[in-house]
Amino acid sequence: MGHTSLEKIIALQKKTPHIRNLCILAHVDHGKTTLADCLVASNGIISSRLAGKLRYLDSREDEQIRGITMKSSAISLHYTTGNEYLINLIDSPGHVDFSSEVSTAVRLCDGAIVVVDAVEGVCPQTQVVLRQAWLENIRPVLVINKIDRLIVELKLTSQEAYTHLQKILEQVNAVTGSLFTSKVLEERAEKDAEAQSSCTENGSGDQVYDWSAGLEETDDSDLYFSPDRGNVVFASAIDGWGFSIHQFAEMYSQKMGIRSSVLLKTLWGDFYLNAKAKKIMKGAQSKGKKPLFVQLVLDNIWSMYDAVVTRRDKEKVEKMVTSLGLKVMSRDLRHSDPKVLLSAICSQWLPVSQAVLSMVCEKLPSPAEISAERVEKLMSVGARRFDSLPEQTQELKKAFLDCSADETAPVIVFVSKMFAVDSKALPQNKQRPLTQEEIAQRREQARQRHAERQAANQSAESPGSADTGGMEVTGDQQLLEALSVKTAVEEDNKEHFVAFARVYSGVLRKGQKVFVLGPKYDPSLALRALPEGCSAADVLPSVPHMACCTVDSLYLLMGRELEELDEVPTGNVLGIGGMEEFILKSATISTSPSCPPFTPLNFEATPIVRVAVEPKHPSEMPKLVRGMRLLNQADPCAEVLIQETGEHVLVTAGEVHLQRCLDDLRERFAKIEISASKPIIPFRETVIRPPKVDMVNEDMGKQQKVAVIHQVKEEQTKYPEGVQVDSTGLVTLTTPNKMATVGVRAIPLPEEVTRLLEDNVELIRTMEQFSLFAWEDKTLDINQKILENIQEFKVKLESNLQGRKWRGAVERIWAFGPRRCGPNILLNSVEGYRRPSVWQCLEREKETEKAEIRDFDNSIASGFQLATLSGPMCEEPLMGVCFSVETWDMKLSAPLAQQDSIDEDSQTAEPNIDNQNESSDTHETNASSASSNRSRSGAEAAGSSVDCYGPFSGQLIAAMKEACRYAFQAKPQRLMAAMYTCEIMATAEVLGRVYAVLSKREGRVLQEEMKEGTDMFIIKAVLPVAESFGFADEIRKRTSGLASPQLVFSHWEVISSDPFWVPTTEEEYLHFGEKADSSNQALKYMNAVRRRKGLYVEEKIVEHAEKQRTLSKNK
Repeated sequence: MGHTSLEKIIALQKKTPHIRNLCILAHVDHGKTTLADCLVASNGIISSRLAGKLRYLDSREDEQIRGITMKSSAISLHYTTGNEYLINLIDSPGHVDFSSEVSTAVRLCDGAIVVVDAVEGVCPQTQVVLRQAWLENIRPVLVINKIDRLIVELKLTSQEAYTHLQKILEQVNAVTGSLFTSKVLEERAEKDAEAQSSCTENGSGDQVYDWSAGLEETDDSDLYFSPDRGNVVFASAIDGWGFSIHQFAEMYSQKMGIRSSVLLKTLWGDFYLNAKAKKIMKGAQSKGKKPLFVQLVLDNIWSMYDAVVTRRDKEKVEKMVTSLGLKVMSRDLRHSDPKVLLSAICSQWLPVSQAVLSMVCEKLPSPAEISAERVEKLMSVGARRFDSLPEQTQELKKAFLDCSADETAPVIVFVSKMFAVDSKALPQNKQRPLTQEEIAQRREQARQRHAERQAANQSAESPGSADTGGMEVTGDQQLLEALSVKTAVEEDNKEHFVAFARVYSGVLRKGQKVFVLGPKYDPSLALRALPEGCSAADVLPSVPHMACCTVDSLYLLMGRELEELDEVPTGNVLGIGGMEEFILKSATISTSPSCPPFTPLNFEATPIVRVAVEPKHPSEMPKLVRGMRLLNQADPCAEVLIQETGEHVLVTAGEVHLQRCLDDLRERFAKIEISASKPIIPFRETVIRPPKVDMVNEDMGKQQKVAVIHQVKEEQTKYPEGVQVDSTGLVTLTTPNKMATVGVRAIPLPEEVTRLLEDNVELIRTMEQFSLFAWEDKTLDINQKILENIQEFKVKLESNLQGRKWRGAVERIWAFGPRRCGPNILLNSVEGYRRPSVWQCLEREKETEKAEIRDFDNSIASGFQLATLSGPMCEEPLMGVCFSVETWDMKLSAPLAQQDSIDEDSQTAEPNIDNQNESSDTHETNASSASSNRSRSGAEAAGSSVDCYGPFSGQLIAAMKEACRYAFQAKPQRLMAAMYTCEIMATAEVLGRVYAVLSKREGRVLQEEMKEGTDMFIIKAVLPVAESFGFADEIRKRTSGLASPQLVFSHWEVISSDPFWVPTTEEEYLHFGEKADSSNQALKYMNAVRRRKGLYVEEKIVEHAEKQRTLSKNK
């Protein structure tokens, strides 16, 4: 097929039913980009000989070098089968570090091609992408790629290959089935809960549950992949061939005279051909016959490979070519590489592009067929249900479903990411081919310039004073020209951002005025504030998270190139220029203010790898700041923050992602030399219950203590003046002015509670906001769904906090921390003090008597926030610790009481500061210092005498913080390390080396299983993030590239060793020696963090020093 003109594509964009938006999803190295090459070659954009070698959609240099895709890129293709179709194809990365790019691609599509390697089968990332497609409600089709490996590498017979392919299909269907089952059971459980509530109201008796009922009733036939359903293609993209059963059914129905509908049903499955009776019969396996698929399909391909690649039988090849009626060029027949001949034959006989594109056009939905369920899911942002949205917003659902390109239809566009484009690549700056007239004109101009130059040279040779003046002027002109050229070059090098988007409704035009809606935009608030029937062109009052802007330019995305468009109708994928000022990473664009922002993208990978970045030359700091701002906008997953130490920190998803971000900073965005620190590894600090056994697994308290001990433990317990610690771990601390005393105890939280607090951060934030509004006598509207979630969260907390010491604890929660929503709890155990509950949003229906808040209540909470933000071990945040305030006595004098009211006023603003700025680590300290400063000025204004220790609220904050830290140190302290789950696929011969690398890096193997039908093992392990740098490279080196790991952040885990441990018993001395030389992992990590933060590290620089004794002296 020839190259398609831009006019043709613009015409096709208007036919919505004939558009297909799809992305290619797969595990890394399963052949996505090669398959995309074959599809691109079918449009004549690249040569079919280069398909698979060029990797056209990998336009970055580092993608070509590494051989992996790092960003999702789109291209529009034209395909004809009776009807003409426009296919907007998006190629996505398979590497786990770039799974955020997959999310941005999946959101804009209606269907997906899932590619699976015929040898490796379903891999970890295959499961992830299938889940992402499922979550976005898009329909997948399957391509089993690299079938040539079964012939050439594994050397399977056609019969063995058939059973192997069946297993792969089963594996893929098992993943889809499990996703489907969980969804059905969830819906079933919801229905049953509703039914049960109605039953209890009617007072009926017991109910019997039948969980399977839901599954039996639900129709799941369209879910699964099966060749006879036409949603599976078998292919080898590198050799350029692929087929679906339809093609062979058509082919054989003419040859054998059997109806193609019969062949379609029987070509895949347990059927065989009875040659005598000339019938297709069932039971090939039991009768030991060849299945039809093997006999009619695979045998032909196997014999083709045998003749061309294995035996290189020229006569047989020529016979095959003539019988198939193909034309092969003589240079291909003579070529020394048999693969060239093979792809020349196969790409004509079974072209992969035709098989895949015809399946896509038949099986995947057009944008007009978007399901109501998907629309509701996209429009229901946060925990809001669709039916709780304003009426005008619900009416927009019709616009989505109609997908119409009328003048009246509202424009709705979703931008999934921003990507940077060099200004040279923009269509308006591109060099266009010259016409004949222009060429003649330029030729004439060149001649004139040449004649002028010669005349000038002749006049310069004849001496004359007048000429020199003229020459000086031309010198000035040259300087001016040079300067203007320089500024033009600088302008050219500027990065432009293009928004990667899709139109869901209406027609987007160049120069149109639209609303840009941020992720936190609330249509119900806007509809109250804005006049009815307003448009983006009107002058409107400002609404939070909404901006008005003009669409600057529209682009058709063509892989490495952009083409300019004037308008884009509904259902198309496009690029929008000039949006960098209004959109950070993703946004919704609409002409209607009642449009809700779309639900945020599901990112599978959490950014965990942090590095501090600084310029080589300090004077270039502004360039670095600008570059990091651009990088933050251009990468959907990278995060950029400034820590309280003033470091500029870059947070990325993994090592490969980090490398790409640093390269981008150096070469594209900042264009300066930068130096990056070693990765900053996050840790958490926690306390545990006192251990029962010591380091040599002996029961505690039963061994003989040794006298010769460096009593490190005793040194630790020397507390400063004003701090008392009793044997149970209760710490009592008095403020410097002796006016208040606080008693605090630290208790470890159960693991389930910590996990629960981590998972419900958003709910805790909402509760905190509600309490804040109540404090200021305002009300915050929380919808019913969130209230139900909070109630469920409370019930779970109560069920996990069982036992005598936790009795009534959930009701006594004072605050969560750090940043008011973290995995630590402050408990109010002060006798006789009842303060408003954190659960007051649940209790607003029941009018309870208003609990009194004690003076300086906020100071205690702020002290707790500061203590949990940086623990005593190495200033890292705490996790899984509950601080119980058991005593709090105050002896307030009159001036202090007068100051106290001022304090309280200033303190009410403090949580506000905090809630707005959760992004960086600085705000907690800012908040408390700001409040203390304000209280000081307020107190002075009141004319009260402030004592020499500063404002009382500040003293109380400091006292509470110190009390929490001492209470923490009174218990057994431990570090918590971030852990990766690591999946490694390796062959049997390199298993030992994989285990060696894992054990060297403190890894722990969870399970190991062999993949059926292959010699591959899948190893699942956990590995500390601290030990993971260089892990992938080391494994590849040690196994000669036969094993490749996938690292995904999983959880936090307590490091079992005590960082302050010293040997104290006879057995420990014998086992570890006096200095306990066998390195203490936790101490090593703790000291590394302390050293990085510039804190004191207790270590001897020289141990056992002695004079050097040489032979010449002191013999």
